[in-house]
Amino acid sequence: MRLIDSHCHLNADRFDADVDLVVGAARLAGVERILVPGWDVASSERAIALVERLPWLDAAVGVHPHDAANVDDAGWDRIVDWAARDEVVAIGETGLDYDRVFSPVPDQLTNLRRNLRLAAATGKPAILHCRSAAGRRDAQDALLAELRGLGEPVRIVIHSYSGPVDYADAMLDLGAMISFSGLVFRSGEEASAEVAARTPRDRVLVETDSPFLAPPGAPRSRNAPEWVRITAAWLAERQHATGDDLGGTLVGNYDRTFSNRRRTD
Repeated sequence: MRLIDSHCHLNADRFDADVDLVVGAARLAGVERILVPGWDVASSERAIALVERLPWLDAAVGVHPHDAANVDDAGWDRIVDWAARDEVVAIGETGLDYDRVFSPVPDQLTNLRRNLRLAAATGKPAILHCRSAAGRRDAQDALLAELRGLGEPVRIVIHSYSGPVDYADAMLDLGAMISFSGLVFRSGEEASAEVAARTPRDRVLVETDSPFLAPPGAPRSRNAPEWVRITAAWLAERQHATGDDLGGTLVGNYDRTFSNRRRTD
């Protein structure tokens, strides 16, 4: 099965010692595309450095809601400069997190808005994280309100889907791509199965969110891009697709979503 990993933090320190081996194992598993997103200034810089060394990877730059209160104007200016680079195919990850609230909500909203403005200015998609506390949907509703209030079009990738079915329907109405990770296997995320079944095939992506969110069968200590095959197989079942059919679609969806990159592989 052809595979992609649309969200993989190979720029995390857990991969410092063996990132080349991890990437090689992903290649052997059939992974043809990997997007490495930043979550703050330093990680965005590391994503670019990794892609410069391994040019078949792609990078994204931006500020995660957890770090919304920690990036100053000078740091943001660096992200804006990096966003213009060809190897940077998206802005993010950004979004809202009302579960752990590591940054105050007003700071998260300010951060989200400037990331969305940067996505609009560059024409590159915004990679959006969205989490609410268990049993709640306030972050999803706030994110929808922000997107509906935009005065300019922004392409959207919903990273590591989490939320009720009608939230997915609303995001699809806004043109979003929906990406599924190992989170779909966790208790409390049962709605993701219905979302996966009803999302049009040309709007789905898969990811690992490595080194986090290991699916069943992957090492709990450190997820890696090769294990995206587990989530891809889960998605194929819900889409009633063969692995060959879905694999080709996933590669095509990735290339269409992150279309500004001039590929040489």
